[in-house]
Parts: sequence; structure tokens; C-alpha cells
Amino acid sequence: MAVEVVYRSSRDLERLFMDKAEADRHDKMLELAELLTDVLQKAVPSLNESQGEELGIFMAKNRDIFAKAFKNQPDALNELGKDDTGE
Repeated sequence: MAVEVVYRSSRDLERLFMDKAEADRHDKMLELAELLTDVLQKAVPSLNESQGEELGIFMAKNRDIFAKAFKNQPDALNELGKDDTGE
């Protein structure tokens, strides 16, 4: 019988990863998404919890694109529509 090592995300217990680094990246993305959700809900009180979470996760998954846009490359946001999966 073969033994397989898998890693579980500490913030998303249902997700399993074959690589520790990938699990760590996922946890960091979820941590950023949580913080973004809090900030967005404070800035826009009319956002419900689900909308805030969706926006936070979307922004965290696309953090590199948003970082480019915030660094005087607003055209980088055009890349967001190209990937329908959001990952």
C-alpha cells in the first residue's frame, strides 16, 4: 500500500493539497480575503456578508493585477475579464 502525504489548509479544512507551499499560498490568500472583506464592509455598509466575502476573495485571488493597477498601471485591470475562473 502506498502512502500519500497531503496538506490541509488551516483556513479551509475541506481543501487538501499535495504540496505544502500550495496549501500555504491558499491560506495566505484566504487571510488577505478576510481582511479585504472587513475593509470593504466598513467602507460600504450596504454590502451583505456574502457579497463582501465574494469581493474579498476575488480581490485576493487577483492581488497581482490589483497591485499593478495601484502602481500606476490601471490598464492591468483589463486582464480581469480574460479569466472566467477567477483563479
